[in-house]
Amino acid sequence: MNRAMLIGSIGAGKSTLTNALLENEKEAVKTQSLVYRDWIVDTPGEYTENPFFYKNIMATALEVTHVFYIQDATGDKMIFPPGFSSGISKLPVGVVTKADAPDANIEEAVRKLRQAIHKGPIVVTSSITGKGLQVLRELVKCRNLHEMEEYIRSLDESELIYL
Repeated sequence: MNRAMLIGSIGAGKSTLTNALLENEKEAVKTQSLVYRDWIVDTPGEYTENPFFYKNIMATALEVTHVFYIQDATGDKMIFPPGFSSGISKLPVGVVTKADAPDANIEEAVRKLRQAIHKGPIVVTSSITGKGLQVLRELVKCRNLHEMEEYIRSLDESELIYL
């Protein structure tokens, strides 16, 4: 079974996205430790914000097929070092969250993700409207970058970007 790990800063929307992807309507709470739910592994933001915890990301990556790199469209912090995804040998997917927020800067969020992700799609999402959620579900079914690229090319979505 394919499984995705969500990594990103504290408050980036990882738990809210997890609930939306699993169609769980309960309110998201701050993730304190790894949370395994169905095909998703939700991680605490501290794992990404503090390089001391990178070893936890690497160890957890052994259990997944995909890594979702989460970037909040309303936040100005960039926590992923340049080329960060190249150090994790799993299928990378950039995810822009909170795209529906009035102060969302989608272009800037995509720019930040492009710095971190060597190759792979970037999907603009909203956990409130459901935008991009089905695309993420389908991407997790892909077995390699070529399949992900083919899937993205089959869509008529201007807010999906393939790198």
